[in-house]
Amino acid sequence: MERIKVLIADDHRVVREGLAAILRESEDLEVVGEASDGQEAVEKARELSPDVILMDVSMPRMNGVEATRAIKRESPHIGIVALTMYDEEKYIFDLVRAGATGYLLKDSDSAQIVSAIRSIYKGESLIHPSVASKILAEFSLLSEGKGKKQARTEHDLTEREITVLRLVADGKTNKEIANELNLSEKTVKNHVRNIFHKLQVYDRTQAAILGIRKGLIELGPKA
Repeated sequence: MERIKVLIADDHRVVREGLAAILRESEDLEVVGEASDGQEAVEKARELSPDVILMDVSMPRMNGVEATRAIKRESPHIGIVALTMYDEEKYIFDLVRAGATGYLLKDSDSAQIVSAIRSIYKGESLIHPSVASKILAEFSLLSEGKGKKQARTEHDLTEREITVLRLVADGKTNKEIANELNLSEKTVKNHVRNIFHKLQVYDRTQAAILGIRKGLIELGPKA
């Protein structure tokens, strides 16, 4: 069985040890290393090539946002799950811009953390509900402020890719998109990969936000 390699970055040893103990209970996860600050996280990411990093936000020398930005610049394929005690918009959107692909508060239970790692490894996203609500609120503001009034920006996305991007912004998984569009999950995954490449983004959240900012998609009204 192929195991998902995980790096844990947190400046509190007890937190790192606790997370490692949780992850070692899952046969498909392997803790390949730990880092006590952001700079060490960047170095360990370069050395160990993990699949996913659990990244604390507040750390010495280099914080989690800066470390995420540096790691994604060097290794965009590495998935990063931000673990934080903060749920303020400032940290959320700094992480979005830096390239984190999952967002969990530290009060998340072990099942949520394991699920997030598996989702990010598969190229999807997992966002804590309280964090998701703030991201959706930002989406709404972007849509209201830059929706129909904004001229369409030139782009290379096909109509099908724009449709997929709209469903990504709605928070749907690749499987759900495949079912809705009557496509194979592999085809949807290829569309998502092409969207990332054309928009020059690393993850679904960044793609959705950029799509709205460029006027490519709009969020529908809330039910």
